[in-house]
This record gives sequence, structure tokens and C-alpha cells, in this order.
Amino acid sequence: MPKVYLVNTNKTNNPQNESEMIYEKKVAAYYSPWKYYIDEIEANDLVFLYSNNKGIIARGIATGIVEVKDADGNPDEEHYMHLDRFEELEVPLPPSKITEIAQSVTDANYNIKWNQTMIHIPYFIGLKIWQFITRNCLR
Repeated sequence: MPKVYLVNTNKTNNPQNESEMIYEKKVAAYYSPWKYYIDEIEANDLVFLYSNNKGIIARGIATGIVEVKDADGNPDEEHYMHLDRFEELEVPLPPSKITEIAQSVTDANYNIKWNQTMIHIPYFIGLKIWQFITRNCLR
């Protein structure tokens, strides 16, 4: 069964990273240990790009092919993967709404720890988030 990931766009450390992810339709992480998290994503996993202070800003389906390139002149410090069916959201999905969707299919005690580069969430929750975005957040 596919997995679901919320991946931070690294906007706080380097605003260019977020725009590059959108433009190149990819998910990426930079420097150790975070870059290795991308290596865990497999083909057909659902990936949501999460921007600090906004929420989910884009989504796609993992290709499963990890690529490596230099970051800021440092060799092999970016691990990335292109995403199929990539879509940028017209309206970002804020963390409060993501939590609300998750709690609607679990319980009021379900919480997401937002201070991580990559967050794995259960598939059934990710599917509900995907469906909500399809109905409410796209152009």
C-alpha cells in the first residue's frame, strides 16, 4: 500500500528551494540527515509539499526515482524526486484544516507534529486530505 508524506519546502532556510520544487514539480530535501528522507519515498506514494505559515501548497505522486545534485555549491547535498500528477494548490490547505481532516477520520486526540522536514501520515488520512484538496483547493 502506498505511503503518504508531508514534506517541508525548506522556505525558511532557502526561499529558492520552495519555488524550485514548484517549478520543477519535485520533492526535495537538503543536507544530512534530511536529504536521506527522500530516499525512503517509493513509487506511487502520495506527497504533499508543505510551506511554513501556509500549509500544503502542492501535491503529487512519487515516481520512486531519487536523484542527487549539488546544493549551494556543495556536492550531492540535494536529494529529490519528480512527482507525477503534480498540482499546485490555488488555495493552500492550512495546518488547522489538515488536523481537522485527520481528526474527522480518527479522533480528537490525533495530532501532527509540524516541526519536521518530512512527516509520514497513515494512508487513509492522506487519502482524505487528497480528496479534500481535489474538491476545494485546485484551480
